[in-house]
Amino acid sequence: MKIFIDTNIFLDLILKREKYQEALLIFNAIEKNIFDASILDITILNIDYIAKKQVRNTDAFLSTINQLFTVLGASNVSIDKALNIDNNDLEDNLQYICAKEAGCEVIITNDKNFYSETIEKMTSMEFVSKYL
Repeated sequence: MKIFIDTNIFLDLILKREKYQEALLIFNAIEKNIFDASILDITILNIDYIAKKQVRNTDAFLSTINQLFTVLGASNVSIDKALNIDNNDLEDNLQYICAKEAGCEVIITNDKNFYSETIEKMTSMEFVSKYL
């Protein structure tokens, strides 16, 4: 199954937030090649920017992500599509568009307002309950 992971799942993991256990289970399943997982290129930058405020060195974590996940990039066309979605969160819109273009079947996010019109959206807990 091809899945797309939102930035907040990685932040739950590296910052050991409330949903840490679910994020760890998902990450381990991806590491074991149970799922084909994708992220948007900006996710790595966002993790680095946010996590460095609390974690000294994110390089090893980001390197692991870069090795395990397919990193998707946005094109002019995908940005245009994201800009034309009637939703105020451009980053979420762009992640959705890129996930759709990559053929992802599920988006895993703990953002209740994450836009997803045609791809199933699940929280980390829902995903773990259903698939792990």
